[in-house]
Amino acid sequence: MTVAVDPIVPALDAPARYASWTPIIIGALIATALSSILLAFGTTIGLGVTSAAPTWRDASAALAILSGLYLIIQAVVSFGVGGYIAGRTRTASAASHISEIEHRDGLHGLAAWALAVVLGTLLAALVGSAALTRSGASMPAARISAAEPLLSYELDRLFRPARRAASVDLAPERAEAGRILLTSSSHSGMADDDRAYLVQMVAATTGLAAPDAEKRVNAAIANAQTAIARSRRSTVILAFSVAAALLLGAVAAWAAAAVGGRHRDGAPMPRWLGEVI
Repeated sequence: MTVAVDPIVPALDAPARYASWTPIIIGALIATALSSILLAFGTTIGLGVTSAAPTWRDASAALAILSGLYLIIQAVVSFGVGGYIAGRTRTASAASHISEIEHRDGLHGLAAWALAVVLGTLLAALVGSAALTRSGASMPAARISAAEPLLSYELDRLFRPARRAASVDLAPERAEAGRILLTSSSHSGMADDDRAYLVQMVAATTGLAAPDAEKRVNAAIANAQTAIARSRRSTVILAFSVAAALLLGAVAAWAAAAVGGRHRDGAPMPRWLGEVI
């Protein structure tokens, strides 16, 4: 007697998980790694909006804009690759409509983009925190100035020795002078008493006569105002470029994930992609 056994057919109507985290994590890691490589390459060839060197302030606005465009391009490429991997490696769902499949693939690409952004932010925060710890861990608060990275060259020229040994430690004076110079960028400018105090400090520490110390202080104030203005311009360009790069990266991740899902299912290109190409 032969018993017929019906084959086990998967229930296509069974509810499936809307999000598969393995493709999302893989796509996010690939996007983060590729973005780190491209950012390091751009910094190596000089496409940096800001720098710790004094000469970065001489960079033209065209170079700052070019650096911002490179930031946007690398974000589109990195997040696009990560989104494509997330959509390509996702398990095909039982959705009957192509639009629903593309929606789920795009959601996986967008999730990979969000995770990659979080990972990149954490890495940047860790690197920045480590750098600040190394530079200021052994120095008391009175010897640390927020103006030192920005106005280090101006402070060097301000306290250039005239009749004193060059090995004298002027860290407290430099920190105080840097904080005073930062006030020169305000709407009202530097206060008269701060200017007079700065002249006295320079004369006492460098051995210059009062008129020469005043000329040096006036030059330092003018240079500080220029440096702060250029730093603000670069910061605005950098912030706009980062925002635009992240938004366009989200779009690229969604679109690339939809394409990756089509390739996974052996379907032709999406209609919108064919029209773009």
